[in-house]
Amino acid sequence: MTTHFVAAVAVAVLTAALICPPSAVHALGGSSATLAVMYGSTVAVCGISAGTPFQEIHCRENRRKTPLAVYPNVSFDSIAGGLDVLCGVLSGGSSLVCWGPTFAPKRLYWNPAAPISAISIGDTQICGVNNQSDHNVICWRGDPVKLNGSPEIVSISSGLGFSCGVVKILNRVICWGEDNDKASIIESEFKNESMVDINAGGSFACGFNTTGFVICRGENLNGQLEVPQNSAYGYSGLSLGLNHSCGIRRLNRTVICWGGNGIRALEGISFESIISGFDFTCGLKTSDFSVVCWGPGWAGEDDGEILLPEILPGPCVQSNCSECGVYPQSQSLCSGNGNICRPCDRSIPIPIPTGTKFPAKDPKGLRGGLLASTILGSIGGFSGICTLLYCLCVCLRKQKIHNSVQPTINGGTNSPISRSSTLKRQGSQFMRRQKSGTSSKRTETAAEFAFSDLLAATNCFSLENKIGAGSFGVVYKGKLPDGRDVAIKRGETGNNNNKPPKRFQEKESAFESELVFMSRLHHKHLVKLVGFCEEDDERLLVYEFMKNGALYDHLHDKSNVEKSCSVLNSWKMRIKIALDAARGIEYLHSYAVPPIIHRDIKSSNILIDGDWTGRVADFGLSLMGPTEEGSCDYSRPMKAAGTVGYIDPEYYGLNILTAKSDVYGLGVVLLELLTGKRAIFKNGNEGVAPMSVVEYAVPVIMAGELEKILDGRVGRPERMAEAEAVELVAYTAMLCVNLEGKDRPTMADIVANLERALGLCDDSHGYLSSDEISIISE
Repeated sequence: MTTHFVAAVAVAVLTAALICPPSAVHALGGSSATLAVMYGSTVAVCGISAGTPFQEIHCRENRRKTPLAVYPNVSFDSIAGGLDVLCGVLSGGSSLVCWGPTFAPKRLYWNPAAPISAISIGDTQICGVNNQSDHNVICWRGDPVKLNGSPEIVSISSGLGFSCGVVKILNRVICWGEDNDKASIIESEFKNESMVDINAGGSFACGFNTTGFVICRGENLNGQLEVPQNSAYGYSGLSLGLNHSCGIRRLNRTVICWGGNGIRALEGISFESIISGFDFTCGLKTSDFSVVCWGPGWAGEDDGEILLPEILPGPCVQSNCSECGVYPQSQSLCSGNGNICRPCDRSIPIPIPTGTKFPAKDPKGLRGGLLASTILGSIGGFSGICTLLYCLCVCLRKQKIHNSVQPTINGGTNSPISRSSTLKRQGSQFMRRQKSGTSSKRTETAAEFAFSDLLAATNCFSLENKIGAGSFGVVYKGKLPDGRDVAIKRGETGNNNNKPPKRFQEKESAFESELVFMSRLHHKHLVKLVGFCEEDDERLLVYEFMKNGALYDHLHDKSNVEKSCSVLNSWKMRIKIALDAARGIEYLHSYAVPPIIHRDIKSSNILIDGDWTGRVADFGLSLMGPTEEGSCDYSRPMKAAGTVGYIDPEYYGLNILTAKSDVYGLGVVLLELLTGKRAIFKNGNEGVAPMSVVEYAVPVIMAGELEKILDGRVGRPERMAEAEAVELVAYTAMLCVNLEGKDRPTMADIVANLERALGLCDDSHGYLSSDEISIISE
């Protein structure tokens, strides 16, 4: 995405941030969730039970041997805890019930017409959010407080003597409470920040701003404000105690803590959510929904495991979760009583516009920051940017793919005529082939050559001049009379009586397709078409010669595999080539008119010129022509075509083609760059079934053990910034190969992340724009 779009999408970005805040964010004692702690005279951990007809609250005191059902046979949406108090919002939000140290219940609020949507508890206040009343925020305990006529609050949290909330429209933090001086100081320190949520601690507060960074303000006597590895979207959740903070890393959902005294997170455990007391923190484990606590203030079991039933990872609500999807295992966890909705930021991350200036980061903590831009997710907020165009779509031709180095899958399409509309959106696009007659082929930018000239240029298409193969024929190196080196792709001739007519028609179709596309596409990261030849049965295309061959050969050709001195055996160069290719594909998706889906993105179709610049090649399978007006989110059935190992499983299985199919192919290429493995390879002894680089690499990346699979020719990154860059590429690749296209990032997102990764390789810790990156060369 160029800087020209930043202003246009600013409102969309802020809206996405408000609708989809980071998940699993809890403060001291608790903002409402399904896990809470009570501290003070009684220390207890409580959760809402899963897999039963009622979503009951179960608590475990650190002195009690067995859990306690505090309000049997009643279902709750959420709970929060604080100083000697625990409160729960009944399902539907009509009632708020609280318990003290003896767990005697007391109803604090009841109003079916104005349900409570969220609560938070500190030491002196219990506050609730009610968006259907004149009093948006109501606080109890001590002197009752009502923020009369307050603006709509999207996040609320309470600390020691103060509470804070985020105003929805302005992303502004407001604070109030018994300790008015503390509240005023913290509010004033956030006055220049645009926030999407807030979490209160003892005398400080932290939250996520609209660019995904963790921002902390207030007292810092114990280093609780000094967020390690702070980068955009590096964390997905926070939890604050008296003088310590903990956060969930977005990449692998492990926890890191800072500040405080002796509070260190448990290594190697992934968490759904975390919650803190004064000097301890508890988390809900992703693996089995059990609870574990750590820190000097928890005097429970030695291993920290809390004897509680399985706890819900989110509330069971009567909703189809259309906004962000249903959480896996939702039906069994809720026992058929509602659904758990997935947090929006997992599937609809907030985009990072190119050129965004980020706050200064902790120089010691770049490694986790790679996770930053990670969730580049979808800059799909451009749904309204649609320009109407028309294109002729009258071609009924079947297509086939030829690939010299990988097995292929054949496919074809029938192309109905439709009105076109140029759409840049996260949702899918359907593109059709435009048939082009002879007149349209004779363009000003592509010269027409005589067959005899090309015959002479290639020494009669001699074997020594053969350099590869493309979608419809063999590629030869040639030298034109003016001295230019070129690559000449020759289609299979049709005068062979043994050749099936279908095969010749497919070759003819691929020739026409590539000629039409390449005559109208002009970008430094696409291979340039020089000219063509069409005489009798001969079909030839003439391209710029790419001196350094295909990326595939550098990674996998036997003559290169054992070399350790290749220019591409550095992480910087590999990331640069990946960025070059991504920019070329982004041009096809977002700037070509009509937009184009390549359909065969793979390492053998990424060529490298004499200046070591990556170029996307081979448009024989490409399709163009966007969807019907207003159909930004859907594509139409399209018989699958592509290369085994790179083809989008959603496209292959459902025959639904979208721009995200190219994203999947690029994701596989990124994994090739990281691992040095082919898209499909044998991993082990003879007789072992081949495996894909996706199934080989993705589980390791998710487990946070990327170093185990890095290509040994490049080796482990030596510098912290380079390590962060490589991890950022790995996480980007993992998102690209999601099974469902809607969960994959757009090419604009991928370009932004690769730009940042390349900038890190240059020891630049700020966000780099496209212009800044484009001048980098070897």
